[in-house]
Amino acid sequence: MNMALAITLIILALVGGFVGGFFLSRKYMMDYFEKNPPINEDTLRMLMIQMGQKPSERKINQMMSSMKTQQKKAAKKK
Repeated sequence: MNMALAITLIILALVGGFVGGFFLSRKYMMDYFEKNPPINEDTLRMLMIQMGQKPSERKINQMMSSMKTQQKKAAKKK
């Protein structure tokens, strides 16, 4: 009986650790990407040049602000 209880507790602890670790790492990555977005102004400038558009500061600022508002809306949904 003691062996079955020990095995059950070990399995429960492993499952709890996996679930807790998953949600903690998910929360960490969401916060990280909110503070450090993968696309910055230089990347946006390079993308526009590759698409054949001439990047002006006004266009870049407009696109960055729209991306930030979309990220905030997506964060509020969750």
